[in-house]
Amino acid sequence: MFNHDGWVVFGGMFMWVFWIVLIYLVIKMLRTTDKKSNSSHDESPIMILEKRYARGEINEDEYKHRHKELNS
Repeated sequence: MFNHDGWVVFGGMFMWVFWIVLIYLVIKMLRTTDKKSNSSHDESPIMILEKRYARGEINEDEYKHRHKELNS
């Protein structure tokens, strides 16, 4: 468990855990960034408005008003 200097011999194991966690976090960050960039750039404002109306986030009057503004 300890070497002759009193340092914990498990240092190598902790180094492996550190690198695995670091690689995991980098991959997770890249995937999150990729999802955000793809979702917002592929849709036009009209498509976003139509989806919000379909989900019930906005009512018919608001949909018509915003659709009119986007088309003018």
